Amino acid sequence: MEFPGTLRYTKDHEWIKIEGDTATVGVTDFAQHELGDIVFVDINTVGKPLNANDIFGTVEAVKTVSDLYLPVSGTVTEVNADLEANPENVNNDPYGKGWMVKMTVDNPADVEGLLDAAAYKALIGE
Repeated sequence: MEFPGTLRYTKDHEWIKIEGDTATVGVTDFAQHELGDIVFVDINTVGKPLNANDIFGTVEAVKTVSDLYLPVSGTVTEVNADLEANPENVNNDPYGKGWMVKMTVDNPADVEGLLDAAAYKALIGE
């Protein structure tokens, strides 16, 4: 499994990448592997200010539906529209084409409080 060192991770298996005042969020390689084949992504929180750990959507796999949690406080500004027709991108490329939302972050320093790649690997027993 892959865990890029340039990302931060949550205990709920989301990743976040900061670029200026915008962040991209998705689920980790571990999470997509545990979920299995993803068949639907439902996100309807664009424009809504949310707190860290608030649910921003759900992901549906063949056998389960899982909530998606925002890593830090902010406002969802964009949803990956390609996931509507190609939800399998989450399985095939979780850190690239499988990203889920872009957001503005209320306090970019909050990202530093998340797990780095080594800490996330330790969390999942890698």
